Amino acid sequence: MAEVTGEPEVPEVCASGSESPDIIRIDDITKIFQNKQTVTAVDHVSFTVKRGEIFGLLGPNGAGKSTLIRILTTLMKQTSGTACVDRYTVGKDDTGIRSIIGVCPQNSTLDIELTAYDNLDFYGNLLNVDERVLPERIRELLEMVDLTDRAYMPVKTFSGGMRRKLEIVRAFLHHPLILFLDEPTIGLDPDSRREVWQQITKLNSEKTTIILTTHYMDEAEKLCNRIAFMDRGRLIALDTPENLKRVLPTGELIEIGYATLDPAVIPVIRNRNDVKSVEIQDQLLRISVQNGSRVLPLVLADLEQHSVQVLTITIRAPSLEDVFIYLTGTGLEGG
Repeated sequence: MAEVTGEPEVPEVCASGSESPDIIRIDDITKIFQNKQTVTAVDHVSFTVKRGEIFGLLGPNGAGKSTLIRILTTLMKQTSGTACVDRYTVGKDDTGIRSIIGVCPQNSTLDIELTAYDNLDFYGNLLNVDERVLPERIRELLEMVDLTDRAYMPVKTFSGGMRRKLEIVRAFLHHPLILFLDEPTIGLDPDSRREVWQQITKLNSEKTTIILTTHYMDEAEKLCNRIAFMDRGRLIALDTPENLKRVLPTGELIEIGYATLDPAVIPVIRNRNDVKSVEIQDQLLRISVQNGSRVLPLVLADLEQHSVQVLTITIRAPSLEDVFIYLTGTGLEGG
């Protein structure tokens, strides 16, 4: 599919550099692909990223997250709009941008036949890290991720979590101002995910701004200072995790799994006091309520009267996943 590109103008704000509280500024960025049909991958997106924060980009496949990241990391040109990375303008000062960013892609690019040390040494030479400081920097990073004792072992002997931690610090070799992490824990077991979370937090404590794309809501809620929801190329919400959850017009969620459901019960439940909404999703009745403990017995009575066989019952506080479903009508795996 062919790209449609333009020539963005250089905005004055890009020259402000470290004087600005924002390290990334995106103004009306659009990316269009055109072949037999026109596809708008990023649709007039604007937002800023603050210095030193962990900023999350969340959305389903096809939401435009990866395309936006490729634009910011100089791998792809936008069709229109402008973006500043620190004092550099995307599309015009790309060499400068590459000197201050680190990128950890979703798919592994480690050479598994080489040792951990040799992987970092090779990458450090590609980044033109001073050879007088590179060995000490490598030792420092290996110690940071508890891989000192495996420094001279082939990466093919490493677990998935160890490989991921090595890739993340590899992107940090040259002390970048901004670190882009694309799905950093995808495919990892729970223990490895938590280890990677700790590593991300350590890197952020060194005043590194981190841009994180993820499908995992718990990951975003645990790590991110602010989160941007994207869907079908558009920015649909941006705020702190706590403020995003306040978007929901309810205090709690009742989820009831069932074997069979009489549709006639739905309007009965909707007419209950304190019930805000009722949705059906994958053999699950999702009921947004203001007072779960009071409403639940009444709902169960309604279901019993309509001969609904209840399999599971859960009452919980709303999550970021619930916010995304409320805003888009689909979960992160949809769309």
